[in-house]
Amino acid sequence: METLVQQLINGASLGSVYALIAVGYSLVYSILLFSNFAHGGFLVIGGYICYYALRSLGNNIWIAGGLSLLGAGLSAVLTERIAYKPIRERTNITLYLLIASLGMSIVIENIFVIVVGGRFRALPPVIPTDPVHLFGLTTTSAFDLLSLAVAVIFLAALQFFIAKSKWGLAIRAAAFDLKTAGLMGINVNMLISIVFFVAGMLAAVGGIFLSVRYTLYPQLGAITIKAFVAAVVGGLGSLPGAVIGSLILGLAEMLTAGFVSSQLRDLVVFSLLVITLLVKPTGLFGKKPLEKV
Repeated sequence: METLVQQLINGASLGSVYALIAVGYSLVYSILLFSNFAHGGFLVIGGYICYYALRSLGNNIWIAGGLSLLGAGLSAVLTERIAYKPIRERTNITLYLLIASLGMSIVIENIFVIVVGGRFRALPPVIPTDPVHLFGLTTTSAFDLLSLAVAVIFLAALQFFIAKSKWGLAIRAAAFDLKTAGLMGINVNMLISIVFFVAGMLAAVGGIFLSVRYTLYPQLGAITIKAFVAAVVGGLGSLPGAVIGSLILGLAEMLTAGFVSSQLRDLVVFSLLVITLLVKPTGLFGKKPLEKV
């Protein structure tokens, strides 16, 4: 029983970090109808900014975290302006955007390999990892509880932004029909920049926690493929679906690792992807393209 509770908490923690990344995929997909595979690069950028800020600013996680979010968000906007905007202004074929995102993912990864090297780096111990006893039921890590709490706060803030703000309303309108939203007076380029900035910031939060969990290295962004799987399982373009899909994947990973074998966790994850595509290709919360956000 104690092991089950512990694995459920670990799964929810890992799933919540996946959710931060998966909603970035879904946000971009809901507006531009392509999966931005450069998203993992923003995660790496956020992780490295946090790492160097902590080392140079005296381990102040608040300042380092803020710089990390800002840097990753601006990098995402810059990537959109350099690589995607010229393409989307010339053609409506989203396959070109998808190919460009694959190229940008490799470019970002190799920039870090050249500039900072490929060795693994551990973030300074600013995030507690001490064991925590929960009501005498089980023992878990403070890191898992903290990452879960932070993810919930950021996802709730995103939901509030989408539901209540003027730009959130514009995002919902653009997800309904981007061209019509532009004809109604919405600054489409500004809207897309805001979407990429928000997605980049959320990726940075995930990057900080994944850097603590797995250490930091230029290829860390490859782990976002699991977040992409979560977005597909939940339904690409659906923000609640991305969250639910991420929690399912996190729990599946941790329960498999805890009760079957850690070597089978990836097999289970990608089997879920195949089953989803075979049984319900639109995902659990898949909706018609006109109702994606």
